[in-house]
Amino acid sequence: MLRRRHAIAALTAWTVLLLWAPAPASGAPPVPRPAQAAAPAPASGAVAADDTCAVRAPGASAAAERAVATACEQVAAGVWYTWGGGHGPRPGPTYGQVDPTDPASEHDPERLGFDCSGLVRHAYARATGEDILNGVASAQYYTHRAAERFTAAQGLAPLVPGDLLVWGTSQKLHHIALYLGAGKMAEARQSGTKLMVSDVRLDGGYFGAVRVDTGPVTGRVFSTWGEGVWTKAQPSVRAARVYAFPGPTTVRVQCQKHAETVTSDGYTNDAWSYLPDYRAWVTNIYIKGPAWLDSVPTCDSDTR
Repeated sequence: MLRRRHAIAALTAWTVLLLWAPAPASGAPPVPRPAQAAAPAPASGAVAADDTCAVRAPGASAAAERAVATACEQVAAGVWYTWGGGHGPRPGPTYGQVDPTDPASEHDPERLGFDCSGLVRHAYARATGEDILNGVASAQYYTHRAAERFTAAQGLAPLVPGDLLVWGTSQKLHHIALYLGAGKMAEARQSGTKLMVSDVRLDGGYFGAVRVDTGPVTGRVFSTWGEGVWTKAQPSVRAARVYAFPGPTTVRVQCQKHAETVTSDGYTNDAWSYLPDYRAWVTNIYIKGPAWLDSVPTCDSDTR
């Protein structure tokens, strides 16, 4: 029993030493020391050691790592998913709307938060200082700031943190998330949940990924108008469909050419523009501007 009392006393003294720093020479009272220091944020290129929201693989640009850090701040803060959230005049959380197709969204107008594309917009706006990804998931995936795109068949192997993962079809992309690395992603998933870290879902309509180029934009940038406007594999209405713009979309035009005459929405035009970010053509009828776009060169015979 005596040995046990000595052991308890020694343990108590050791605990006190751990929790209190020695008194300074001036005789000031001892300063409490935290029992456990907070873990530092991962340095650039560092890999997270657990399942927290963080950069989990090397290879990302500094801007992409900042985008991940911004998204993870929102995850850690317990911010809600809200349908339509994050699409105000400026990037940042907003109150949501009721999604007529989702009963779980009934409280979204009361919750300040993001939907999937609103979170991506906010993350890259904070990372770059510019609102470079304003729009829904489809506009963000087909951004004219794409450095590279990856198909679903390529899987996760070529991806780095900050790449944007999308789900849906070429006609409609309906979900987007930020890749963290190591098979994890940060996402605003659905009404009734908070922002979260999830395993990447490679089934259920995974479409591919895009790497964002945060540097200067090359080429001429225009805006489209109209809804459900299809891009084509060749400058012809009979050519294979590539992707449908769900609404007005910012596009980069590489060149234009005279080809098949098209009549639509009260306009007739034989000019077609090649969009390198889509590897597709669109009639100039649906690009805001003159029938033949100013300062855009004529395509050569090798443009495909």
